[in-house]
Amino acid sequence: MSDNRSLFEDLQPKRRPREDPPLAELMRPEALDQIVGMDEILGAGKFLRKAIENDRIPSMILWGPPGSGKTTVARIIARTSKSLFVPFSAVNTGIKEIKALMEEARKLRDAAAQRTIVFIDEIHRFNRAQQDAFLPYVESGDITLIGATTENPSFEINSALLSRTKVVVIPALERSEILEIVRRASENAGVSKHGIVLSDEAMDFIAATSAGDARAALNSLQLVVETASRERNPVDAKAIREILQRRSLMYDKSGEEHYNIISALHKSIRNSDADATMYWLVRMLEGGEDPLYIARRLVRAAAEDIGLADPEALRLAVAAKDAVHFIGMPEGGIALAELAVYLAQAPKSNAIYSGYESARHEVREGDNPPVPPQIRNAPTSLMKNLGYGKNYDYAHNHEEQTAPMDCLPESLLGRRFYEPKSAGREKEIRERLEHFRTVRDAMKSEGRVIKGKKKTE
Repeated sequence: MSDNRSLFEDLQPKRRPREDPPLAELMRPEALDQIVGMDEILGAGKFLRKAIENDRIPSMILWGPPGSGKTTVARIIARTSKSLFVPFSAVNTGIKEIKALMEEARKLRDAAAQRTIVFIDEIHRFNRAQQDAFLPYVESGDITLIGATTENPSFEINSALLSRTKVVVIPALERSEILEIVRRASENAGVSKHGIVLSDEAMDFIAATSAGDARAALNSLQLVVETASRERNPVDAKAIREILQRRSLMYDKSGEEHYNIISALHKSIRNSDADATMYWLVRMLEGGEDPLYIARRLVRAAAEDIGLADPEALRLAVAAKDAVHFIGMPEGGIALAELAVYLAQAPKSNAIYSGYESARHEVREGDNPPVPPQIRNAPTSLMKNLGYGKNYDYAHNHEEQTAPMDCLPESLLGRRFYEPKSAGREKEIRERLEHFRTVRDAMKSEGRVIKGKKKTE
């Protein structure tokens, strides 16, 4: 078995143990009961806890933000499982090495009934071909695959591989949980040896500015204790702001938190206040917010609060998102500012949003009657014989470009799901839709027939 293990060892980067490991590494939990947070997945009787305790680990994807504990969970599995645990990074492993490792895992299972757990950090960095290389071995049970990712598995993991794994969502840590970690770390020998004492306010500030990232909080704590002056004990929040500098621009308890500020940005746009819009946008960017997150929210504002009053808003929003993705920061912030101000000055209408919500409520709460026969698809003779598509009236056969035909089920006739407002382009849209309704009603009352050849589909 040692020969078999050697290949796995060869695939791992050789690193000498550090004499002064980072505080985040020193504080990494070594047992499940030491983990802060994750009660929903690691609490008593929960799926993942039972799987670890019983050493029955399924193939799974650990999905969560940075510093949420994905690698910690994997290392505890490595420490407690009787399986051969093989960790490697998606950054520096090619498909040739992957296939060699998979074959060795298969041989181990066949020859010695030895199970192998393969842990892949940043699995989203593997391309489709690399991910496909794991598929037959996961499917046959030759390996148990554990992948860790900060990206949405629905978009970054092959659907075939994703269907054979369980996605475990690990949430960002709450501020109170980060504070508990910081307090524990402040009592660690690696911290206390510096003789620096932090006030409760200072520790709370570190927790508040970590954005749910335990590693970031511990790195901040380490920087503070290594650089603060002992003459300023206990270190307060003001001193920490000076040490961390730009970190103080993030959302601390003296200002609005993440969701409050994005709410302020969205509502400033809705209220057509360009100055407030600019301020809240820059506040988020300077606070370290993901610019693509802001772009997504601005796309939402374009659809939800402007809609068809100015269709250019959504096109510009998508273009700004692409610009941010293409050129990155800080230049991408200018594209976001251009978009945000455009949205603020644009005519506003929530008619599309309201119509969507109204239709969704009807679909969820209503009877959902069948599609009227005249507008059903009829690709086969059986369907045609059953009346599918019968009396379908082709709108292009009418000079008015609409036909005297109902497209809603009978029980919903007359319902208005979309009611355009009078702002911007929607005034024209409202007039056109009302014109079509009037024309259809007139055609029905006159008993109009189709002019020219009838089209059935």
